[in-house]
Amino acid sequence: MTTLTDIGVTAPSYDELVALVLGGAIGPDPRTERIAVAFTTRQAVRHEGRSGGYRNEVLSLRLAEAVGSCAVEPGGLPDGAVDDCVGADIARLLEHELLPVRVAALDAYLMHALPHTPVNGARSCPLPAGTSLEKSRARAKAVVELIDAAPGATVLVVGVVNSLLEALRARGLAYVPCDLKGGTTEWGEPVRTDALAELERCDAVLASGMTLGNGSFEPLRQHAQRHGTPLVMFAQTGSAVLPRLIGAGVSAVCAEPYPFFWLDGGPGTIHRYGAAL
Repeated sequence: MTTLTDIGVTAPSYDELVALVLGGAIGPDPRTERIAVAFTTRQAVRHEGRSGGYRNEVLSLRLAEAVGSCAVEPGGLPDGAVDDCVGADIARLLEHELLPVRVAALDAYLMHALPHTPVNGARSCPLPAGTSLEKSRARAKAVVELIDAAPGATVLVVGVVNSLLEALRARGLAYVPCDLKGGTTEWGEPVRTDALAELERCDAVLASGMTLGNGSFEPLRQHAQRHGTPLVMFAQTGSAVLPRLIGAGVSAVCAEPYPFFWLDGGPGTIHRYGAAL
């Protein structure tokens, strides 16, 4: 069921949110809403002064004025996925065999029906113009401010971004870095690969929206809901989806819809939900 809260419409789980959309309970009939444009964005980056780099690949779907997105592992999206989406209606895409397509379609629909505006619970936060590293650090500071934890607490970070780890350090917070890719952080710390195995020893969780697209989000949400653990999401993937799950395990969201900060050196805007700032 839908719930009206101080951030607008929310749902008790991801699957129930999908069911609400398919039932027309949140906005226009998804069978009549069609994707006009589908595209992928591929990025490789190595910030100045950093020893390592990374790659991103994102599927994005355009519905009217809205763009919904879901990150995927680089090279992991079949060639025909974009063609599947163009001209297809949202209801059909919400039942697509590929989870990233389903997530991007849901994100596009909710961006269209419940855009990032104050009436829907969003508090806009400007990002200044600057280099890719300057903008990364500005975003990280805005994200980490959402974590309700005292200095000395330990945060499980799911989806390692070095600027976020740097911002946690600045707040006096310890962290356990976790990412399916493994490896090490900028400071040589080992990156864990099993987030669920680390949950019990952490006081809060900071997770990427990419967990929606790889299927690892729901166990994190359920754990946070059962144990009252703060779960903060930083979301390029599912930026319009995750705010609708606040109160159902998610405590706060930093939503960053397309175009993302790494695409443009000019000023930008992110949107924060769910925490008193």
